[in-house]
Amino acid sequence: MDMITECENSLKEVFSYYDDIALYNTEKVLKAFQEGKVANRHFFGSTGYGYGDEGRDKLGEVFAKVFKCESALVTPLITCGSHALNIALFGLLRPSDTIFSITGDPYDTLGEVVYDKKGLGSLPDFNIKFEKIELKNGEIDEENALNYIKENKPKVVYLQRSRGYAIRDALSVDKMENVFKRIKEIVPSSFIVVDNCYGEFVEKREPTEVGADVIVGSLIKNACGSLAPTGAYIAGTKKAVELISNRFTSASLGAEVGSFEMGYRLFFQGLFIASHVTIGAIKGMYLIGEVMSRLGYNIMPKSNQKTFDIIKSIEFNTEKELIDFVQTIQKYSPVDSNVVPEPWDMPGYTEPVIMAAGTFVGGASIELSADCPIKKPYWVYLQGGITYEHCKLVAKELYNKFNK
Repeated sequence: MDMITECENSLKEVFSYYDDIALYNTEKVLKAFQEGKVANRHFFGSTGYGYGDEGRDKLGEVFAKVFKCESALVTPLITCGSHALNIALFGLLRPSDTIFSITGDPYDTLGEVVYDKKGLGSLPDFNIKFEKIELKNGEIDEENALNYIKENKPKVVYLQRSRGYAIRDALSVDKMENVFKRIKEIVPSSFIVVDNCYGEFVEKREPTEVGADVIVGSLIKNACGSLAPTGAYIAGTKKAVELISNRFTSASLGAEVGSFEMGYRLFFQGLFIASHVTIGAIKGMYLIGEVMSRLGYNIMPKSNQKTFDIIKSIEFNTEKELIDFVQTIQKYSPVDSNVVPEPWDMPGYTEPVIMAAGTFVGGASIELSADCPIKKPYWVYLQGGITYEHCKLVAKELYNKFNK
């Protein structure tokens, strides 16, 4: 453990910086609960149509207060973040409209939604065009993006905050602020949509605080601190969320229906602890990243850089090293530690994917997990850790395995 202690000592300043963010965001969440007058009755669910479901409505209200926006649709009936993004885009866009991505191609599972022309119900089937501009040196190519927006006035301007399987750092809210301001000066009627997945509570501000009309994320990642069993959120302006809610159910119903008999306690409780859990996950990623860096592996972001999501990318020399790493993460997980993950053709991805996810909630990447496509260069994407202590124990095992 001497090596681990050395790494921790070298990261004291980084850890202190993120502890401050955890405190700030915890206070913000606490105030939202207090102002919303959250009560025990809001934890109970409903059946049937879900008319007058106080828990569902209060959960949306509290999310909106936390993200400092006008409205939020928060429900376990949305299956995942990709589903939420699909609903959001179809809710905002109409035939002949254009969605313009200022962060290049979207994450793999959304790619088929914007590109697919097989008649399966993707945007092209409704004559909705997808355009993009690539990032420039890992940053938004601001001038070229704004020139396109000025000439074409797209209905939706899309940004993916986290990296997906791209080899880049996540984007900061500070970087978004100026770009969003300039977009709104050019096309005030456009909707700025941010895929916020993996980014909640990493900074003191969210994209809705700097001009985003809509942010979308999964409840089984940062947003609900590992407790939510399923679901996603869509938050933003009242107009945008209303349009999206009409797509989620129907134009005659909007967000007035939708029952969940199990109740909402885990969602409220998860949101309350999310700031703490997210920063613990970040600190765990920094520690494991520093250990792998000292063993000679390339990491992103570096230990002396800020991160804007919970992901640490690590580059390996061979396919075998990459697979060994992922299998080690699974081996030292609390659930299914006896399972040995192998690459497989996962739905929505273009290459075989290997995934370690020994998690209490299936696919909950706020829990310690690792995944990647099997292709050169061999980057793995490590995320989460409900507790820092778990990450520390895994860091020790990784050091023992890869210290050659």
